[in-house]
Amino acid sequence: MSEHDNNLASDLSVGENQKPNRKEPKQISFRVSESEYEKLRSSAETLNMSVPNYVKKKAHGSRLVTPKFDKETRQSIAKDLSNLGGNVNQIAKWFNQNSEKAINLPEQKYHDLNEQFDDIKKELHNIWQQLN
Repeated sequence: MSEHDNNLASDLSVGENQKPNRKEPKQISFRVSESEYEKLRSSAETLNMSVPNYVKKKAHGSRLVTPKFDKETRQSIAKDLSNLGGNVNQIAKWFNQNSEKAINLPEQKYHDLNEQFDDIKKELHNIWQQLN
């Protein structure tokens, strides 16, 4: 192979490396007015999506459902669930580390722990009711 052919081959490989590797190689572009874009942006934001993803889903005919809660409420619910999960993990850890003690718990202690689990179940039920 000549030096010229080597340079040409390396130039071709560089060009191939610069092409983006996309799942969807075709692109569609169109223009919208400021007010149309603002409507699209607002709808996409409500659904926690980017404008291109929102438009693509709508073009596919997807039925997009508006979340029941605003962003702050969703974050608050997630925080509450996280706190409850931490409490359940602490209780499970205690039982795993103290299995012999747990078997021999007095009746009142067992009753108290059972009530705590019932309280956690009620809280989880309330949160699920908010989500449905």
